[in-house]
Amino acid sequence: MSIASVALAPVYEDYWNFPGRVLGRNGAFSNESIVIFLAIGGSVIPMQVMGSDSIASVKLRIQNRKGFFVKNQKLVFDGKELSRNNSRVQDYGVTDGNVLHLVLRLSDLQAITVRTVCGKEFEFHVGRKRNVGYVKQQIARSGNEFLDLKDRELVCDGEELEDQRLIDDICKSNEAVIHLLVRKSAKVRAKPVEKDFEVSIVASEVDKSRRVDSVDERSSEEESLVEKLPVAAIKPLEKEFFLEPLVVNPNITLSSVIKQLVDATYHGLEKGNPPIMSSEGSGGVYFMQDSSGQQYISVFKPVDEEPMAVNNPRGVPLSVNGEGLKKGTRVGEGAVREVAAYILDHPKGGQCSYLKNEKGFAGVPPTVIVKCQHEAFNYSEGFHPSYKNTKVGSLQLFMENCGSCEDMGPRNFPVDEVHKICVLDIRLANADRHAGNILVCKDSGEGRINLVPIDHGYCLPENFKDCTFDWLNWPQARQPFSPEIIGYINSLDAEKDIELLRLHGWELPFDCARILRISTMLLKKGAERGLNAFLIGSIMCRETLKKKSALEQIVREAQGAVLPGMSEAAFLESVSLIMDRYLDGMSASKYVGR
Repeated sequence: MSIASVALAPVYEDYWNFPGRVLGRNGAFSNESIVIFLAIGGSVIPMQVMGSDSIASVKLRIQNRKGFFVKNQKLVFDGKELSRNNSRVQDYGVTDGNVLHLVLRLSDLQAITVRTVCGKEFEFHVGRKRNVGYVKQQIARSGNEFLDLKDRELVCDGEELEDQRLIDDICKSNEAVIHLLVRKSAKVRAKPVEKDFEVSIVASEVDKSRRVDSVDERSSEEESLVEKLPVAAIKPLEKEFFLEPLVVNPNITLSSVIKQLVDATYHGLEKGNPPIMSSEGSGGVYFMQDSSGQQYISVFKPVDEEPMAVNNPRGVPLSVNGEGLKKGTRVGEGAVREVAAYILDHPKGGQCSYLKNEKGFAGVPPTVIVKCQHEAFNYSEGFHPSYKNTKVGSLQLFMENCGSCEDMGPRNFPVDEVHKICVLDIRLANADRHAGNILVCKDSGEGRINLVPIDHGYCLPENFKDCTFDWLNWPQARQPFSPEIIGYINSLDAEKDIELLRLHGWELPFDCARILRISTMLLKKGAERGLNAFLIGSIMCRETLKKKSALEQIVREAQGAVLPGMSEAAFLESVSLIMDRYLDGMSASKYVGR
């Protein structure tokens, strides 16, 4: 899927004459009627909404509008994402004529039909950012014996297509028809070969990614991770690309999994296979290729290309105060949070998977902070090979998958797989858990479905205001935890987790450490009382934008009960007592299974 940043244009002079506005009593315009303008690719489309409309209904209307093929959207107002689908437009303070920003995830797939001269035909989809080598691979996997493309070349209009050529460069129009001549390569023609044949590929564009105007603002207060972490001694660069892990603590020995991840990514760059920007997400996300250029090996997210950061390539407006899209997070800290999620996703017993090769409890892919440089990244002032252009970001293992949970219904997901992610999200107070950032993978041997959580740049926030768990609506969340899950929850220790992060170079900020302690406390107390993930998660998440969650109310009551100057331990003890009172007031037998 691809991303288009869509700015809702400023109000035009004929705004009050727009025919779609609703008249109220006595011919007056309704105070709830709001006209917004979707600016897409140079065209402006007016759209009328009501202040009482839910965010979900507005997104649905955009999705159903003719010409759109959109399932995933992000609405941003005044630098904040309108993430709560059940909240009303007016709950976010949006009034008539306000300028919003809409980030659309548009389909980036080419619907490709392959026909042979003998009349055989089949279809498959290829992402526009994929290359010719990947097309060969997909055709070969189609199961048709006549499409063995090993040691063969693809020729379009007399031009040989190199394996690194992007589909986006070939398919420029909506109805692009590519006539490919499949033939043996020259070095193979020394041997007897079968007769060449021609394959016609008809590529019809499902949707087209578009970039639009962005708000040109700069924040003097914005901080980046580059300023917070030590950098190696500066020396001249001999190559136009650069990659190495950034290890803050010299006593840390990286696991072989992390080393292999970095080495394989480096070899891909060394072979001339460039990073390919993902069409998903609201920040700069790059797929890193292996040495063959036939598959992705890792995903790189530079901190200076995060949403609201200075080099963001999506047109998301800059942060004016350093705060990220989610309340309680900071622009430029997404990388450390991505790595923190991997570190804290340790197996049962608290052994950090970052140092070992064992898979984490919830299956967060191996992740490490690296320094990387390549001309394919987004540089607002242009690219010049130097350490000035070296980017710091998270590098995560690319996971082969069948799609995301957003692409399919949740009912077939294994209960324990869902619960493992629930436990992770509750612990880390994840402010951005939606179905699109949970990958669906199948075990190659047994065919069992595994869920892989990704995108943890908004976990461990400074407060609980934006906690968001899509899985609250899944039936698995209402099922009781298994003994294995409860055993893991009982083994958790927030103090050890904080020390573990400190060992790896991140001194967790005071407010973030407090959130981790309280969320872990709630998880353990809830599991002890037999509460399911739905009930525990509901205590953490707000029902509406302005109504504080039960956990926020518990924290506020504890703050009021603690005298000035008392220790953090005294505050946490107050939280524990109030939380016990609240949980004891709930009848677990009454709610479990609802």
